[in-house]
Amino acid sequence: MAQPYDAIVVGGGILGLATARQLLADRPGLRLMLLEKESALARHQSAHNSGVIHSGVYYTPGSLRAKLCVEGKTALERYADQRGIERVERGKLIVALDETELGRLAELERRGRANGVVGLRVLDAEALRRIEPNVRGIRALHAPHTGVIDYGRVSEALAEDVRTAGGEIQLRREVTRIAQGGRSVEVATRDAIFEGRMVVSCAGLQSDRISGSETRIVPFRGDYYTLSPRAAELVNGLVYPVPDPAFPFLGVHLTRRVDGTVVAGPNAVLAFARERYRRAAISLRDTAATFGHPGFWRFAARHLRAGVDELWRDVSKRAFVRDVQRLVPAITTADVRFGPSGIRAQALGLDGRLLDDFVFAGGGRILHVVNAPSPAATSSLAIGAHIARLALEMLA
Repeated sequence: MAQPYDAIVVGGGILGLATARQLLADRPGLRLMLLEKESALARHQSAHNSGVIHSGVYYTPGSLRAKLCVEGKTALERYADQRGIERVERGKLIVALDETELGRLAELERRGRANGVVGLRVLDAEALRRIEPNVRGIRALHAPHTGVIDYGRVSEALAEDVRTAGGEIQLRREVTRIAQGGRSVEVATRDAIFEGRMVVSCAGLQSDRISGSETRIVPFRGDYYTLSPRAAELVNGLVYPVPDPAFPFLGVHLTRRVDGTVVAGPNAVLAFARERYRRAAISLRDTAATFGHPGFWRFAARHLRAGVDELWRDVSKRAFVRDVQRLVPAITTADVRFGPSGIRAQALGLDGRLLDDFVFAGGGRILHVVNAPSPAATSSLAIGAHIARLALEMLA
């Protein structure tokens, strides 16, 4: 017999946990179940990232991405302090290497100011070197309050909050079907059926399969190299290149993490498995889903040159390090060791363009998170509040 709940949340990553926590805060006594297919929570994107608390520089003013990033950063920092989760303000520099990049840097400054990024300023080469003496560049955009945190630890705290508020969490529950009937929604897993008055799906790398959306999740693997202690001393905070607007990623950058280690990366290479992290990992199902989507071939044609460059950096350590040396010339191939890695869920439309904003869809008593790219972790508490407002309207 189906088990009745007021709300069922599908997905135990940071967004699902933040949503469940907010639902219980907004509606105390809500009968809530969170279902996660893995044997532990936050196993994928929530744990496989650089840990940056983004400030909101990159995102189109007025977009949900911009609004929820700025709101989410404030909420996350407050939450971390309340829960005793370590966070460190490292500061971010976006560095222009030559005059051809100054126009793009000025656009980022415009966006950052429009988005309300606190403390944002432009530095000349001399001021840049006072903050990062070993970084090469002619000008930089400085976001001094950009921080780092362990998002795995944040996810653990959110799960504690959900359980404390009376929510249930079940692991090893892979959802195979969500179907609405009348005033309830049936959620089927491989070995059980759950019934809820409404359902929120935060399925991450599987969001297209769960939602049935025409968009397709195309997985991109991002590999990092970890710097040796000697090389780590060359970097004080977070150092980014000016991104190429023709390619939808930020480029290889340097991040001093919350534990003090420094990583370089990530690159962005098409992955042949959504949830496996070895370079050679292949899932025939995932590969067929990517190659069978018309939008993928339009995307590939549009970004062929950039894709080849990313692939070369992936197979050649020297090529990767040469890219890092554009920012910090003193780093050598002997200074880096491979790892860690992650996989990003990139939602791709039929027109071959990556969805650039947070996207929520559904109808009746079902709400799907269709697209939640970076800075989703930074924005998680704000996204959770946004989803909870939408979801509770279903129960009205």
